[in-house]
Amino acid sequence: MASTTHKKTVAPDRQPTPIRDRPYNPMPAQHQKRPGIEKKIHPRPQYDAPYYKGSQKLEGKTVLVTGGDSGIGRAVAVLAAREGANVAIVYLPEEQKDAEETAVAIKRESRPALLISGDVTDPEFCVSAVNETARNFGQLDVLVNNAGYQQHQKSIEDLSIEQFDRTFKTNIYGYFYMVKAALPHLRSGSAIVNTGSETGLEGSKQLVDYSATKGAIHAFTKRSPRC
Repeated sequence: MASTTHKKTVAPDRQPTPIRDRPYNPMPAQHQKRPGIEKKIHPRPQYDAPYYKGSQKLEGKTVLVTGGDSGIGRAVAVLAAREGANVAIVYLPEEQKDAEETAVAIKRESRPALLISGDVTDPEFCVSAVNETARNFGQLDVLVNNAGYQQHQKSIEDLSIEQFDRTFKTNIYGYFYMVKAALPHLRSGSAIVNTGSETGLEGSKQLVDYSATKGAIHAFTKRSPRC
């Protein structure tokens, strides 16, 4: 008995999509020397939430954001301004261009922006930054600890003592210094917000030092006043 084989054909414009073993990143490859400048990233990150309308939740308040020049810090700073806050941002000197761009975005929300350049690994600078914020705006109501340092390494053997030390001094010592400096200025109803990470819960083989600091931040926040 003869048999007939039927072969399924696929139209040229309907070729099956190749199966990938991981999601495809559509962004162009790009690399910068640390700390990196957001202004040089293409396409530009979206941070201003154009469809979000503020409702003056922070009217009359002052917010200080560390690492406020770019990334999460910039978004927090701009949206705090949209909620009616006076905003001060702390950033490294080499991030001046990003900080200035953040200041423009804050001022577009009809709020003042105070730029404070320095390193949160220096406890004296942290005291100075808090005092300058309170002096300029008359008060401090919200501290957002966001400044952080992160560098991937293939294994713990590749993680230098210098990098380990820098990560801890930035990510957890810096938070501690800022909290200590801010507490004397905070009143009832004030708040401290510390930026954590899922790596602080799950760990990361390539971010051993960073993950450890984020775990420390989680514990520090749970037992610190006003955080």
